[in-house]
Amino acid sequence: MRRRLLAAVTAFAIALVVFAYVGPPYARAASFIVRAAGLDGPVETFANRQARPVVEQPRHQVSTRYGDVPARLYVPEGTSQRTVLLVPGIHSMGIEEPRLTALADDLAGAGVKVMAMALPDLQAYRITPRATDVIEDAVTWISARPDLAPDGRVGIVGISFAGGLSISAASRPAIRDKVAFVLSFGGHGDLERVMRYLMTGEAPHVAGLETHPPHDYGVAVVLYGLADRGVVPADQVVSLREGIETFLLASQLTLVSTDKANAMFAKAREMATKLPEPARTYMNYVNDRAVGKLGPALVPYLHQLGADDPALSPQRVEHPASAPLFLLHGSGDTVIPAAETALFSEDLRRKGADVHVLLSELITHAEVNRAATYIDVWKLISLWAQVFKS
Repeated sequence: MRRRLLAAVTAFAIALVVFAYVGPPYARAASFIVRAAGLDGPVETFANRQARPVVEQPRHQVSTRYGDVPARLYVPEGTSQRTVLLVPGIHSMGIEEPRLTALADDLAGAGVKVMAMALPDLQAYRITPRATDVIEDAVTWISARPDLAPDGRVGIVGISFAGGLSISAASRPAIRDKVAFVLSFGGHGDLERVMRYLMTGEAPHVAGLETHPPHDYGVAVVLYGLADRGVVPADQVVSLREGIETFLLASQLTLVSTDKANAMFAKAREMATKLPEPARTYMNYVNDRAVGKLGPALVPYLHQLGADDPALSPQRVEHPASAPLFLLHGSGDTVIPAAETALFSEDLRRKGADVHVLLSELITHAEVNRAATYIDVWKLISLWAQVFKS
């Protein structure tokens, strides 16, 4: 994650102040943010001096009701009283995704143990109640280990759709007392509302927030999930999904290799030519990033997503988690609009939750990569300082 010169100068200046005058939680937060932003030069050197060395342990397996799920621990040098369960969003690379591994390492460098664990269904481009169950089981697994949870409690950081699912999981009676905090990074409150935005570009109006056109990645994921719900004949589902998987993988590869991404995009286009109708038309919409055509075509199937299930839509949970809830969202998000966090936070407050909200210009969807002002950086540092104190 990169930032421009103004961001570097701003972060460096504020980091110097908080290290000198404010105290350890803010110092840890400032160092973490500077490192997570991937800055070069003296500002990163300064932040790296404050970070603890981290040991990335080999993969291990976490037992869940659906079988073992791979995970990896990032352990900082020295004493650590808190373990954070870090859960990525919809991405086929899971815990090997480069941005996730970097975030896990940066978090651990701030002095917390981190267990990165991808949700199998989200890796397979499906948002299901099983994913929420797996988060619950992972918290149970960590909290039962004194070496990871001395006080029996676990922090959760959920990214994108895993953010909302994490808040749903934290509300469940089996783990309510085992959750130290939840941070939802670009997450959702109501899944149906988000899906309608991805399909139509429409989001509830919130004062001070602009609604941006939805990202094509999101509507491609929706098509993948709905393919077997009558969108195409049953004998076309597998081949259509294979085409969508190829497109989504190409989108992911744009962060790794332009050449590999372009080759995969070309493969997705070739696959479309071999599909029968109507799968061919839908795949062409995906390849052309024609959100304005694909989204409306999927609206009639929206009700089949089961999005009203509280396991998928935390805003529909009657009694939210008792632990502090941190909602961090980019104001210009085009996958899950910032209006989600604004509306969800109001609902949480009405229900008596301990909720902390930051809508930031610094963040796109789940990355810190925008130019900053002093106040933007300070707000981000303050939020993370509260997280590290939880």
